[in-house]
Amino acid sequence: MTAVSNLEPGDKATDFDLQNANLKAGPDTMSLADVIGNLGGIIVFTCNHCPYVIASESRIESIAERCREAGLGFVGINSNDPIVYANDDWDHMVDRAQSMSYPYLHDPEQIIAHAYGAQRTPEFYLMNASSKIIYRGRMDDSPRDPQAASTSELDDALNALIAGGIVQTPRTESIGCSVKWK
Repeated sequence: MTAVSNLEPGDKATDFDLQNANLKAGPDTMSLADVIGNLGGIIVFTCNHCPYVIASESRIESIAERCREAGLGFVGINSNDPIVYANDDWDHMVDRAQSMSYPYLHDPEQIIAHAYGAQRTPEFYLMNASSKIIYRGRMDDSPRDPQAASTSELDDALNALIAGGIVQTPRTESIGCSVKWK
């Protein structure tokens, strides 16, 4: 098993070279440099089956669109073990990607999830243009029911980055399904 790094705000994001299941939204393989736009980018650890991800997908799509409009990259990474959860295999990723507007990368050996210290799906990492993590955590406090959300930490952090300000809450605990480890 790969050692867990647990990247936190202030750390430089770890590079990767992962295969993309969504070729209409990016090249066959992508690296961190491909994700980082003029202002930075977001990596979301996600998957195909998690009810928290499914309930959040329209809001995740909105964030991806905001990123594109503001000069930030956005990518999803699936690190789940398909032996533990068969719906997270490559073929299911390709099928799911048909409804996504952003690249959907596969981390089959879970190297990147371990390097980042990802714990849940969805879990977001917002980076500036220098690939420094400036926010890590959840989208808000209610990923399964957007009407019940009383916070907006990811949106707040994204607004701060776009405005050239400081992220006031750089770390929250993600809410979702655990990463399905090998």
